[in-house]
Amino acid sequence: MACKPEPTMRRTALLLLTTASALLAGCDALGIESATAVNARKEAEGRAIGSACRHAVRSIESCFQSNPRAGKAAVFAGWREMDQYMRDNNVVGMPSDGATEASDKAPGEKS
Repeated sequence: MACKPEPTMRRTALLLLTTASALLAGCDALGIESATAVNARKEAEGRAIGSACRHAVRSIESCFQSNPRAGKAAVFAGWREMDQYMRDNNVVGMPSDGATEASDKAPGEKS
């Protein structure tokens, strides 16, 4: 004869399965991000940083230097996309105040 599970065991297993699925589904509601979502967010932030650097007429090297925690590939992709957009649409860069002050001084001149 085949051994059948008891009805209370089935109920317990069903209750545990239902509870586990409810808890796992609640992870998104709690704001817990998956690895895929974290990577997509970091990629988007890197591209935004690169685009902002290009629009502010900053070199890619200074952008890397001032944003060491951003992924270099994403920053470069954003910088390159903004560069192409600016060339296609004849957009003039908007240098930040710090960049213009540094470029106005002659090399070796102190403030």
